[in-house]
Amino acid sequence: MTETTGALVIGGNLNGLSIARSLGRQGIPVWVTTPPSVKLASFSRYTRRTLPWPCVEFEAQAAYLLDIAERYGLDQWVLFPTSDESAALLSKFHGALSKRFRVSTPTWDILRWAYDKRLTYRLAGEQKVDYPSTICSATEADLAVADLTFPAILKPATHAIMNRFTLDKAWPAANREQLIARYREARELIPPELILVQEMIPGGGEAQFSYAALCCDGNPIVSLTARRTRQYPIDFGYSSSFVETLDIPEIVGPSRRLLAAMRYTGLVEVEYKLDARDGRYKLLDINPRLWTWATLGARAGTDFPYLLQQMLNGKPVPQQTGHTGFRWVRMSTDIPAAIHLMLRGRLSSAEYWRSLRSPVEFSVMAFDDPLPGLLDLPLFAYKHCYNGYKNFRESLRLKRVEGLSDGPGPIR
Repeated sequence: MTETTGALVIGGNLNGLSIARSLGRQGIPVWVTTPPSVKLASFSRYTRRTLPWPCVEFEAQAAYLLDIAERYGLDQWVLFPTSDESAALLSKFHGALSKRFRVSTPTWDILRWAYDKRLTYRLAGEQKVDYPSTICSATEADLAVADLTFPAILKPATHAIMNRFTLDKAWPAANREQLIARYREARELIPPELILVQEMIPGGGEAQFSYAALCCDGNPIVSLTARRTRQYPIDFGYSSSFVETLDIPEIVGPSRRLLAAMRYTGLVEVEYKLDARDGRYKLLDINPRLWTWATLGARAGTDFPYLLQQMLNGKPVPQQTGHTGFRWVRMSTDIPAAIHLMLRGRLSSAEYWRSLRSPVEFSVMAFDDPLPGLLDLPLFAYKHCYNGYKNFRESLRLKRVEGLSDGPGPIR
């Protein structure tokens, strides 16, 4: 690999930092393009340059990437997404971007099965993979008479529109009246056909499991299984805060069937939740990009970003499975998650400290790259304040619009 063959990462979040460290430690040049509110990866010693990221339509973003390649001579650099939206961007413009870059996502006809949960659950049904009982594209009248088990949750089918509903993992509803009220609220934020109503499987992070893999044409080359033991917030977490590699054969077969049916190529995380009521692992999501706890893979012998870079550059990648018994933690979110669990009587302080025993991989703190670890907490707080302010302004705007629409009609 030459010095000029590097990687351009879209997004400076924790996923972007994981990619920068994985590749940078191998001497691969890494650039990051990111909005001003997401800068964690920019502070890494392994990020050689940070460029702004425009908040515009996909077509303009694709043109921006091609302009970067032309301006800076980034021909054949690998493009890495760090979110569902950046993965969809690369996938939808795969043909155009591939003229200058090596695109690490599959084409849209493949990726859409992971991006849109309506398609994800349809695929699961076809492949005989268990998933929670789900109602897609329901109307309010449908929900008023539907045979539902409570508590239930509402969640978006995609995250193409960013607002407080799509930023949240899910909205719980304890009964039908609350479900209808929350449905009306969600309907103001996204089209009703994108609102999913799903049974809520009991249990927290201790019941959540993942199959993570690097695939080529539907065949997993590198993989591991893990339990996402703690998350923050603890009920519907934005992301995991403590993960451990375990041997979970029950989710391997279903995951391989799904990926083979999609003919998936690239990095993917398939999420499940164990339903204690019937003992079945039920599919929640398919994430078509790097996942938050990806550095656990390197600790367990499967350095996913580097192996993907190797594969896209035509280098052989041998079949391998991650080792069990390794742990990953993000202290800035795991400590508040642990406190909440202790207050609810679901975790003792002794259990918590035992969970952090070696070997453990810290998500942000690293001796060879200390600055992101020092800035993680203030940047995390800034991001959430920034997003909260945006949501607050959006709520005010919607209230003003509602006030105008409810006002008196024209004077005749």
